Amino acid sequence: MSDKAEAMRSMLRDVLAPLLHADGSALYLVELGKKELRLHITGKLSGSPGTPGAIEFVIAPAVEAVDSKLKLIVSSGYIIPSGAELLTA
Repeated sequence: MSDKAEAMRSMLRDVLAPLLHADGSALYLVELGKKELRLHITGKLSGSPGTPGAIEFVIAPAVEAVDSKLKLIVSSGYIIPSGAELLTA
């Protein structure tokens, strides 16, 4: 695993996952590739009107701080994508 991938996993696990958990949501890592990061959110942010704001103002800036070239794709809902990993601190 590359240093950037490890830094991204660390940030997702240690920063974003606890932050979303405190708000009543859970963060799942669906895929972390060289060009794309896929995340999934369940809980209070599942289809909530606040989800786009959380993505734009919280999740995206945190991801960009680690790797500004990754394309971020975030889905939400109660059905968790197959193979997704629950991120916990």
